[in-house]
Amino acid sequence: MNASTVLAQRDFPSVAVIGGGVIGLAIGWRLASAGCAVDVFDRGEAGRGASWAAAGMLAAGLETEPGGEELLDFARHSQALWPDFARALTTASGMEVGYRDEGTMAVAPTRDDAERLRFTTEFQGRLGVTSRWLTGAAAREIEPRLHPGIAAAAICRDDHQVDNRRVVTALRLALAAVGGRLHENHEAGLDLAGGRLIGVVAGERAHRADIVVLAAGAWSREVAGLPKELRPPVRPIKGQMLALKMAPDDALIRHVVWAPKAYLVPRLDGRLLIGATVEECGFDAALTAGGVYALLEAAWRTIPAIEDLPIDEMWVGFRPGSRDDAPLLGASALPQLVVATGHHRNGILLTPATAEAIAEYVLTGSVPARILPFACDRFRIPGLAPRQREEA
Repeated sequence: MNASTVLAQRDFPSVAVIGGGVIGLAIGWRLASAGCAVDVFDRGEAGRGASWAAAGMLAAGLETEPGGEELLDFARHSQALWPDFARALTTASGMEVGYRDEGTMAVAPTRDDAERLRFTTEFQGRLGVTSRWLTGAAAREIEPRLHPGIAAAAICRDDHQVDNRRVVTALRLALAAVGGRLHENHEAGLDLAGGRLIGVVAGERAHRADIVVLAAGAWSREVAGLPKELRPPVRPIKGQMLALKMAPDDALIRHVVWAPKAYLVPRLDGRLLIGATVEECGFDAALTAGGVYALLEAAWRTIPAIEDLPIDEMWVGFRPGSRDDAPLLGASALPQLVVATGHHRNGILLTPATAEAIAEYVLTGSVPARILPFACDRFRIPGLAPRQREEA
């Protein structure tokens, strides 16, 4: 039995979502808004994992690298959805989510960096990404606090940002407003009966559901009851970050600024986020002197004035990385189990498009064409579903 068979039996299936980050919350909100009975389960406090640790950059353009062409199409679609998604979320929750559209600037401190940046932006331009090349002097006219020695920069007006922590809070409120139920500090596992998925088990209680959505981020392989051969190839990728506190009357920068080894994200609340390391060390949550020093040095070489700012917060997050750094979306070989994980560093950016696609699949039984490149079987893991085929 597949999702379409379930939907033939009832128009609005009951759905259990394992994972209460922005992906799980957004899917739950969309399905509950459509009329589904939705329960979202999180092993801790909802939204306090990778979603809380992120920087909220919506950089579909300047982040694109060779090999990411298919992901770019999906990312640009999601980027285009963000303005309406932010407005709808504000209306549903009653709170602003800090959406800002000033754009993103990538800077090259040296001439060698400038050559690499030019190569990257020309590659991105061939894919349809619009950016404008800037001399160092022109970049400093836009952002005067940049280092005087900056060699060059590129600015992309289409790459925006959102306050991811406000998005988390707003999604929790929006989910509750449409009748969705959030279960925190509930480590949910799959409930199987005779090899058939019938819902989830959280604590001592079974929750029946027609469809289960696996959206547990870096913990997706750890979900109890998930057969070994069906565990998605997702691993934790550690990222250390910190925030500095800018003076109330002196925001150092207006744009998101990318440097070769760090990015800087100004917030409306006066914080300046600096991130992030990329480390393959499992679920090691320790802040390290080397990691924090590397971020601060890279940021200081870009904007020297940060040296006078107090440190407001430091933290660690775990991105859910797949083998090709793209998400795993859609059907699994286990009927009624839908996968939405592996978003790596694009979880916030891809939230609207992921929620749209997964909700469409759950509600219609048809796999949207946009997520076909991200089918679970693309790594040929034994037991995962054959490549998703778009249904008529």
